[in-house]
Amino acid sequence: MTEQLPMFPLNAVLFPGLSVPLHVFEDRYRALVHHLLRIEDPTERLFGSVGVREGYEVGDHGAQSLFRVGCKALLTEIESHGDGTFDVVAVGLERIQLDRLDTSGPFPVGHVEELPEPTSHVAPEVLDRARSTFTAYRQALSEIRADPYEGMLPRDASYLSWTLAACAPLPLHDRQALLEADDAGERLVLVTDLLRSELRAMNVIPSLPATEVARTRWSPN
Repeated sequence: MTEQLPMFPLNAVLFPGLSVPLHVFEDRYRALVHHLLRIEDPTERLFGSVGVREGYEVGDHGAQSLFRVGCKALLTEIESHGDGTFDVVAVGLERIQLDRLDTSGPFPVGHVEELPEPTSHVAPEVLDRARSTFTAYRQALSEIRADPYEGMLPRDASYLSWTLAACAPLPLHDRQALLEADDAGERLVLVTDLLRSELRAMNVIPSLPATEVARTRWSPN
């Protein structure tokens, strides 16, 4: 069933269960926050987020190309400032598919469909391989930066897949691929392979995670 949601495109991928802080300063997204604040029930302050494939989050020509699969989010914390900007925190809920974006109003509105996570059996060896790979990654990373995850990993396959997807320091398109994976099993196989690639790169250049190496601008000077 199609529903309408205020939309906040991001140069990032929001996963179910992941909290994200946002600084809201552009007029259309300030209008979006004001709209949500007028909703009396805090549990109904919902909006959608999709990743920006090409372009920018802000400006007259922002968000020229968007990914279709994103995440419904709940606004959980709001701090307003004297200059009219906001610092907010939102938590990802279920996945959505963006069918159409209406930009004619004060803020973007998406016509979206929910993409519920299917229930599927995940083989024990897939779970074990994912856990052991992430443990090895945490150990390798501990020598150069803070642990990306605190506490025990979830036992449930779906929660585990979202946790590893959120913690893995991967480029936007890899994170989008994890969001779009059909089910927890496919997501765990994919994130395990991506983390193993990170580990191989770190063995070659151990001073930085591979994605940071890839994002460092090269200069001939």
